[in-house]
Amino acid sequence: MFDQVESRVSVAPAPAIIFDLDGTLIDSVPDLMAAVNRMLAREGLAPMERAEIQSYVGNGAPVLVERVMTARGLDPTRHSDLTRQMVTDYTGRSAELTRPYPNVRDTLALLRGKGHRLGICTNKPGGATASVLAALRLDGYFDCVTAGDTLPVKKPHPAPLHATREALKAATCLYVGDSEVDADCAAAAGIRFALYSEGYLRVPKAQIRFDAEFDDFAQLPAIVARLF
Repeated sequence: MFDQVESRVSVAPAPAIIFDLDGTLIDSVPDLMAAVNRMLAREGLAPMERAEIQSYVGNGAPVLVERVMTARGLDPTRHSDLTRQMVTDYTGRSAELTRPYPNVRDTLALLRGKGHRLGICTNKPGGATASVLAALRLDGYFDCVTAGDTLPVKKPHPAPLHATREALKAATCLYVGDSEVDADCAAAAGIRFALYSEGYLRVPKAQIRFDAEFDDFAQLPAIVARLF
């Protein structure tokens, strides 16, 4: 009689999924606009409309403030002080008008239920990131958060995305974002990229590289299954 040998099949771990934050998981422009316009009001200047401020978002708070200052002719030597003021003001009120995009919470819960480790890689400052995630009850979904001030460099430099992947101990992963900054970062890091098309993209889609595109978070689990 032959001894029965138990057959063991090695199952690869589910790929990690890393998300951008502003314009991907949350529509944060309303609160960013409010903070910028409060800064401008303190300077005796007229407010900006959403479309203008949205065109400045994506490279972190210092760049946002720099672009606003340039547009309004403010003294560039005041950049550090105005950035500090704006970030402090915004951090304390970062979730008054900001909301997750439709189906974000359900999708994050579903992906975690399928064994995917989830992370965030954003250019948003760490304090504001933690504040808005907690206020919107999104913080419990993520195993790792890399913010705009976690490392000396920001996206589109690949280092923040590499650091997030390493923290998640992921052999394979997908980066989900909404902008050319995210696409360039994923390309530089050699990581697959899914574009959320309802965010803050500032260039034609034909100019960026992506492996998948979606306009509703309910579509993301099927994209993950197809790509991996």
